[in-house]
Amino acid sequence: MRYAIAGFLHESNTFNPLITDRAAFAAQYWKTGPQILSDWRGGNHELSGFIDACETDGIEMLPILMATATPSGPVEDAVLDEAADIVCSELKRHPSDGLLLALHGAMVAVSYPDADGELLRRIRQTMGPDYPVVVTFDLHGNISEQMIENCDAAVTYRTNPHMDQHETGERAAALLDQIVIEKRQVYQALAKPPLIISLAVQDTSQEPLRGLMAGFPHWDQDPAILDSSFALGFPYADVPQMGPAVIVVADEDEEKARLEAAAFAEHVWQMRHRMTARLVEAPEAVALAMTAKETPVVLVDFGDNVGGGSAGDGTVLLAELLRQGATRFVVCLADQAAVQACALAGINGQVRLQVGGKVDRLHGDPVEVSGRVRVLHDGTYEEPEVRHGGRRVNHMGLTAVLELPGESLLVLNSYRHPPFSLGQLTCLGINPSRMRIIVVKAAIAYKAAYRGVARTIIEVDTPGLTAVNPARFEYRNIRRPIFPLDPI
Repeated sequence: MRYAIAGFLHESNTFNPLITDRAAFAAQYWKTGPQILSDWRGGNHELSGFIDACETDGIEMLPILMATATPSGPVEDAVLDEAADIVCSELKRHPSDGLLLALHGAMVAVSYPDADGELLRRIRQTMGPDYPVVVTFDLHGNISEQMIENCDAAVTYRTNPHMDQHETGERAAALLDQIVIEKRQVYQALAKPPLIISLAVQDTSQEPLRGLMAGFPHWDQDPAILDSSFALGFPYADVPQMGPAVIVVADEDEEKARLEAAAFAEHVWQMRHRMTARLVEAPEAVALAMTAKETPVVLVDFGDNVGGGSAGDGTVLLAELLRQGATRFVVCLADQAAVQACALAGINGQVRLQVGGKVDRLHGDPVEVSGRVRVLHDGTYEEPEVRHGGRRVNHMGLTAVLELPGESLLVLNSYRHPPFSLGQLTCLGINPSRMRIIVVKAAIAYKAAYRGVARTIIEVDTPGLTAVNPARFEYRNIRRPIFPLDPI
């Protein structure tokens, strides 16, 4: 028995004009063949779940491709073509009994609004209708009919921050076992309620999602239902499939899958008014942070959420912190030019820089700062704990720490880097618990790392490519009407 395993993951923000090219994947991870097994074995990613499950069951593996890049704009067509060619050619060349495939579910290519569905279509076209394919998707996938039609079963994470990625990979492997070894005939159904779930309420450990996600265990007690998923959707993709989705995988009972998916989607719809949020704006947020009694205070920069495909160099909160005279704060910015200037100045060198605001003006203008170069670091660190994203080795590129007046710190990364790990700071010698204010460019995912550090959390309605209010965006391709943009 041999299973092919592969992964090709990208969360694509269609409002970001910067195309995600092959170099963006190479900067994070793009490898083929056996090295995939050694790199991902024992990790926390769904690919690690595939590997560990296969090794536990004594199933041989055919590792084909693993590729992932930091969320950004749409993927270059040539990158999708290359990934699809590698996967399809290797599947044709080497016999296998089925495929375990890790996708995001919100990948968009320049010419393919549903890039994940297009990849699955090409695989199905290559291997035929009887070849078993089981897929994992991110909780933020915009799941389409094309995706579901071109795989035998699909499962998504159930937590945000994503702490169950390894478990999701194991769920997928168990489904493939049932299809291949037990010869079960499985059916799956998809239902998509017409709403947008605000990123600000997407913490699955908090209401309203805590109660919603708890709706799945009763399905686990029904022998006719093999798996169920509730994807929250990714609102920064202007594509027809944008929005939440319910997936139910049933054992030889297609009608059961359809009815259960529709019923849960209706339950979600009835809760739609609890799926919106209003946050404070930057001036009020900084003022609250400066007077907070419980520190560190984490300011959540929703509009420049790196994990959602934003610029990563937004300056709205930095400018406001400086304007109000805040002290002992730390802000991270992606700014390769500023990093190079710090590297030229060297450790202890004094610099005056225009930082941030270089990608666009949606996230604020460049800000002038002066300070001492405190640290230069290669930007690579390892995260040993289970964290959102499931990555063990992380790459920020050459990184500089600039010491500003008032014991404040500015971390300058060469690559955009989401705050999924405290290692982003601790590898630079920064102790987060000793800072007064920490700015994270995120939405929910940072909580897995910062929950034990933050004493006060203030979520901020900042502008940008990942702004929390969907009304800030001009959608042209999504389904309409959709709540809360339209009266329904």
